[in-house]
Amino acid sequence: MRLTAGGVRELHWHVEAEWAIMLYGSARITAVDQEGRSFVSDVSRGDLWLFPPGVPHSIQGLGPDGCKFLLVFDDGSFDEFHTFLITDWLSHTPKEVLAKNFDVPQSTFDAVPKKELFIFQTVLPGDLHAEQTEAAKGTGTVPKRFDFKASAMKPTKVTRGGEVKIIDSKTFPVTPISAAIVTLKPGGLRELHWHPNADEWQYYITGKGRMTVFAAGSTARTMDFEEGDVGYIPISNPHYIENTGDSDLVFIEMFKSSEYQDISLAEWMAHTPHLLVNQHLGVTISMLDSIPKEEAVVTPL
Repeated sequence: MRLTAGGVRELHWHVEAEWAIMLYGSARITAVDQEGRSFVSDVSRGDLWLFPPGVPHSIQGLGPDGCKFLLVFDDGSFDEFHTFLITDWLSHTPKEVLAKNFDVPQSTFDAVPKKELFIFQTVLPGDLHAEQTEAAKGTGTVPKRFDFKASAMKPTKVTRGGEVKIIDSKTFPVTPISAAIVTLKPGGLRELHWHPNADEWQYYITGKGRMTVFAAGSTARTMDFEEGDVGYIPISNPHYIENTGDSDLVFIEMFKSSEYQDISLAEWMAHTPHLLVNQHLGVTISMLDSIPKEEAVVTPL
């Protein structure tokens, strides 16, 4: 989704949880939880947010050029047209009911739009601290933040071939979705591995890559990806990704699980009795001794 400076994704909520990553620019996000506690924050490129199911929220692009972000929902059957919008709801509620609800004259709602706004242009929001203070009056703020400054996060793992940032409920407590933001240098490899607890959904942010998935029964498939493409791997299917371009490959691994898990082929072999592995594969004991005892995640070619 792209918002101009001042452009607003109107106040709304979903049945599903909404996870997002900022791809460009900056935005102001707002939300209110089930106890009336507020959340107002500014997010920039590389930052994340998570709005739990049913929590109303909004997004507004900031200066100088608005923002672009990727939205991810924890249900594959998500339908944007079943989003609950404040303008859509109020335009289909009788004015006398609204007046009774808020104890104000019916004329108060004469300017309510006749149909949904969805995205609309307006002026930039006010001072962040002032809006946070205004929104928090009487009830305070949410106890656990709905945003996560992944842009300032140190990589979870770093090798000569690249790096990975792993974000799940251990670091971002409110999220039911776990993620890994992977950067592969030219020639880098996201090592042979699989995920035992969830299917993997991918989004390719920049660069060019090639993924091979092994589906058992002597079957496999190799696919090329570039910016804006989406990949998918069923639970526990082993796979690897290579950077086939001349610049960094950056992509996101997403899982419908609050905990990130993966199993590395190298780590499996390193922690299995070496004689047994030798009897299976014919590789030397010295080779097995040289395998790092911790998952590399990304390695050079």
